[in-house]
Amino acid sequence: MTRGGVSKERGDGPERRCIATGEVQPKTGLIRFVLSPDGTVVPDLLNKLPGRGVYVAADRAVLETAVKKKLFSRGFRQNVDTGADLITDLDRMLARRVVELISLARKSGDAIAGYEKVKDWLAKDTAQVLIQASDGSERGKSKLSTPYRGDFIGILSADELGMAFGRQTVIHAALASGGLSARVVEEARRLQGVRGFDGGTGHREGKKAL
Repeated sequence: MTRGGVSKERGDGPERRCIATGEVQPKTGLIRFVLSPDGTVVPDLLNKLPGRGVYVAADRAVLETAVKKKLFSRGFRQNVDTGADLITDLDRMLARRVVELISLARKSGDAIAGYEKVKDWLAKDTAQVLIQASDGSERGKSKLSTPYRGDFIGILSADELGMAFGRQTVIHAALASGGLSARVVEEARRLQGVRGFDGGTGHREGKKAL
């Protein structure tokens, strides 16, 4: 995918139909929802909660349409309660999921933070994923380039990225190839869509860090 949006290319994994768009696409680009015992719609990010599930594309505009047009009730074939903060709660859950995965990668030695460390990993071709805070200085961020055929994540704030490394804030970070990097990128793409963030994640060919 490019930095301009969520990929719509089909993969080899299982596919499901979005209740809002009617399109069939890989589950990796969708959010599964289930009903709680009281009939409230609940996101199931790990696809493990019991009961009938419905799927909506990880896209803020699509999610808003599903809520506004009461498509969850149609999908579950009964009246349901989406609540007032479904999309906000989903955003928070996805962000926490991405932060937790990066934190796990850090603990296993597959994630580092700090401009000089990231620059060194990029120069040594150790980095597979460049991560930069969405609210960091554009001038500072432009000094580092996405690894060749690697991925870029730019949807977390400096505070959110800092939580992954046990710091107050982090602007620059990187993930090594293998390990949890693919899962981090996958979840970050879903978060990008939910946040309606243009250019937050992607894949592009780039030069090594300057």
